[in-house]
Amino acid sequence: MVKSDLQKKTILVTGGAGFIGTNFIYHALDASFQCRIVNLDALLCGGNASNLDRLPDPARSRYRFVRGKVQDGALLDRLFAEEQFAGVFHFAAQTHVDRSITDPGDFVESNVVGTFRLLDTCLKYWRRGALDPDFRMVHVSTDEVYGSLGSEGRFSETSPYDPSSPYSASKAGSDHLVKSYVRTYGLPAMVTNCSNNFGPYQYPEKLIPLMIASILNEEPLPVYGDGKNVRDWLYVLDHCEALMRVFEAGRPGESYNIGGGQEYENIELVHMLCDLVDTRLGRPEAQSRRLVRFVTDRPGHDRRYAIDASKIKHALDWSPRHDFTRALDQTVTWYLSNRQWLTGGKQDQ
Repeated sequence: MVKSDLQKKTILVTGGAGFIGTNFIYHALDASFQCRIVNLDALLCGGNASNLDRLPDPARSRYRFVRGKVQDGALLDRLFAEEQFAGVFHFAAQTHVDRSITDPGDFVESNVVGTFRLLDTCLKYWRRGALDPDFRMVHVSTDEVYGSLGSEGRFSETSPYDPSSPYSASKAGSDHLVKSYVRTYGLPAMVTNCSNNFGPYQYPEKLIPLMIASILNEEPLPVYGDGKNVRDWLYVLDHCEALMRVFEAGRPGESYNIGGGQEYENIELVHMLCDLVDTRLGRPEAQSRRLVRFVTDRPGHDRRYAIDASKIKHALDWSPRHDFTRALDQTVTWYLSNRQWLTGGKQDQ
C-alpha cells in the first residue's frame, strides 16, 4: 500500500484523543493524505476530545469522533458496518506505569481485553470480505515490553519479552494476541514498539509536561532514585510518520521497532528542561535546577531503554527527521503557550 492508496479511504483510530493518537490524527488528516478518520475514544484518563478542536475546516469534514470503549464489541461491529474501514490504528490503552501498579485490573481490561475485542471485530470484518482488499491493522505498542537493559545493547524485534510492570505486561499480552491472530487466522496486522515519545498534547502527569509545570510554578522537581535511568526519546511527529510508513508498506505479521536514537538520563533531561524554561522566562542561569528532589524509586523501575530501529530504516526507509534539541525546544514552547494544559499529575519516567 502506498500513500496514493489512502486517498478517500476511511481509517479507524482507537484512542485518538490521547497524546500520540491526537498527533497522529493531525498528521493523517494532512492534505497530502486526504483520508477520512473515525476516532473511537472512551475519554478516560489521558483522553481529551478538545485536542482536535484545532483541526482546520477542510480536515474537519473528514473527521468523526465517537465516544466509546474499544472493549464494546457491539459498538465496534456497528462502526465497521457503517464505515467499511480500510484500516485500523490501535492506540487505545492505559499507559501510566505508576497507576498500573496501584490499579492493574484497569490495564488488563483496557489493554488486553480491549485489544482482543478489536481483533475479533477486525477478523469478522476481514473474513466477510472487507470492502478494501488492502485492509490492515497497526497495533501501537511500547519498548517497555522488553524489560530493562544494562549499559550496553539495544532492543531489536527479536529481543525476548520481559515486562517489569503491570502496564508493560498488559501491552506484552496485547502484542502476543495480535501476533496470534496473524499466525492462526491470517489477519493482516503489524505491531510497532516505540521508545519514549515527547511533544504537544502529552498528558500532564508524564515526565516532560510535569517538569515544565513544576518549573513554571517553582515547585519541587521529583526525580526517581538517582535520576540515572536512561530513556530513548522519540519526537511524536517522527513516530507518526513511522506509523504511516508501516501502514503503507509494512509486511503483515511483522514487528517494527521505532526509536529516536536519543538516549538521556532522566536527570539530564530534567536539567535541559530547567534551562530551557529559565531562558524563556528570563530567570538566572540554572536557577530551576535547585528544585530537583530525588525521591524513592518506583517498584520495578527499568534502568535503561534503547531501540535498534535498523529494521524499519532498511525495510521501510524511515528514520527520524527532527533534531532532538530543536524538537525539545519546540515542545517547551508549545506547553508555555498552552499553560492551561499543565494541570497537576504524578510522574511517569
